[in-house]
Amino acid sequence: MTVVKDKDKESQNPLARAFQNAIVQPLRESRAEMRKVVWPTREETIRLTIVVILLSAVMSAILFAADALFSWLLLLLQNAVATL
Repeated sequence: MTVVKDKDKESQNPLARAFQNAIVQPLRESRAEMRKVVWPTREETIRLTIVVILLSAVMSAILFAADALFSWLLLLLQNAVATL
């Protein structure tokens, strides 16, 4: 007669297997992946944050200039059509 261990009984339970596969296993895998991450140093974080802020400011200025130009062109077009 074969003795079934408690762990074997638990792994045969479909509900326990579903919980293990759906909840516990992804959490374990995520934790293992997070241990592999190489986090940036404080200096790198500050430098990259400054780069992001500067690029955002430059892109904002470009978009503002384009918006102002198109608004001016639209105003000219509306005035030209209104005088016809």
